Amino acid sequence: MREKLLNLSFKYGALVVVVLVFAFFSFRLPYFFTYSNISDILNSIAIVTFVAIGVTLSLAVDGFDLSVGSTVSLSTVVTATLMIWYQMPLYIVLIVPLAIGAIIGLLNAFLIVKMRIPDLLATLAMMYIVGGIHKTYAQGYTIYNHMQFPDGSKAAGEMDKTFLLLGQGKWLGIPISVILLLIFVVLVHFFLTRTKYGRQIYVTGGNEEAARLSGIKVKKVRTLAYVASGVFAAIGGILFASRVGSGQIDAGAPLLMEAVAAVFVGFSVLGAGKPNIIGTFVGSVLIGVLVNGLTMMNVQYFAHDIVKGAVLVLALSVTFYVLNRSKT
Repeated sequence: MREKLLNLSFKYGALVVVVLVFAFFSFRLPYFFTYSNISDILNSIAIVTFVAIGVTLSLAVDGFDLSVGSTVSLSTVVTATLMIWYQMPLYIVLIVPLAIGAIIGLLNAFLIVKMRIPDLLATLAMMYIVGGIHKTYAQGYTIYNHMQFPDGSKAAGEMDKTFLLLGQGKWLGIPISVILLLIFVVLVHFFLTRTKYGRQIYVTGGNEEAARLSGIKVKKVRTLAYVASGVFAAIGGILFASRVGSGQIDAGAPLLMEAVAAVFVGFSVLGAGKPNIIGTFVGSVLIGVLVNGLTMMNVQYFAHDIVKGAVLVLALSVTFYVLNRSKT
């Protein structure tokens, strides 16, 4: 009986927690369970979920990408400066940050796959390097419309109104960022679970030597996973710039931990026991619901991390306790 309850909690525990948290806030707060607020919650988690998708892919190949937060920051300021400093067309504004994310992913892969530096150390080093680059590039300034430079001159450009629709606009009453998020969640989930290449990612992460013996190009698979992680972090940076209408330094600093929390909470969704996109999305929703509800209850913002940390500990405890029991 105890074993059955543990397995049920492992499989459905995260979903039950989401429902209970949602029910608690709905009972306590009259305006919580409304279309407008639910839409706001999904809109608020769009950026961190894109970052978390990248982290999920790196974890799926038995790696870890600590540089995603810095990649978000660099992508955000580059996106803003391309419009405000250089008045670039919209397609350049979108392509350049994505290319930067891919390059950062390639550099991570080179250090990890080619140089054989442990993933935590390699991506930690990249986190500092990219963080320093973005602050140096922005000269420590937030990038905003017609900003004034130290010499007294002003930037000629401003944020493109079409670009701002990505983070601020709606289509049929649904935030465009939420639509983009749901599309990518479905596509990446399908890729990982229904395609040969997605299965190769999981096989590589499960047992690299077995994957190599079965003919999988392990180095290529791991490289592509880190490139994808960088690209999804860059998408998060683009959406961040569109959401706030400016390029803020250190924009991605708090997103790394939230993304990691979402991914690990997702381990226990439907008993997956491994990185998975649906679980990551559920984890992001849980964090979004907690932050939104606590904010509406006027809980001081610096106490939010305590609650998020406690939820992460609970999810990890259930996940790894059951996984370890199944191995013994």
